[in-house]
Amino acid sequence: MIPYNTRVYLASRSPRRRELLRQIGVGFEMLVLRDKRDRGPDVDETPLPGEVPDDYVKRVCRAKAEAGSLRLAERRLPALPVLAADTTVCLDGRIFGKPANGEDATRMLTALSGTEHRVLTAVAVQFGSRAELAMSESFVRFRNLSSEEIAAYVAQGEPMDKAGAYGIQGYAAAFIPEIRGSYTGIMGLPLFETAMLLERILR
Repeated sequence: MIPYNTRVYLASRSPRRRELLRQIGVGFEMLVLRDKRDRGPDVDETPLPGEVPDDYVKRVCRAKAEAGSLRLAERRLPALPVLAADTTVCLDGRIFGKPANGEDATRMLTALSGTEHRVLTAVAVQFGSRAELAMSESFVRFRNLSSEEIAAYVAQGEPMDKAGAYGIQGYAAAFIPEIRGSYTGIMGLPLFETAMLLERILR
């Protein structure tokens, strides 16, 4: 069981990850990483040539945890574990990250329509020199979506900050007849793996 009053630095802007940490009673301080193009991001999330989705999501997650730990040291903040996560959707080996615009979101949702795809979420915890990582793999099946449904969903704006251009905790749940795996992993923070890592690193 996670120690009582566990607190971490959360290296993520995601409101869904904040909500999920609260669900298991983990307190947190936000440790926001830079993502502005003009100054350069703290973590480059561009896939490497030939990189497979499993390796990609682990690499980006590790980089986020390392960048968060570096930011912690630079600011001389009190020592707490740094928790980072990264989620990607993949279909036939293709990585579907966050859409760049509405056209990109439409392309992703059209590809996912009527198919089963994988959702990979890696979570990493770094505390001083110790680092632990785990990954959750889930499968999501979409029903067939009409072009009108896709256009209406994209127009809502919900797809724009989400891997694969959809959020299972939002309206897109109406598109999904079946999942296999971790619901919280699909949301963006697999709670079983997160709790396991925190228990291990705080022993």
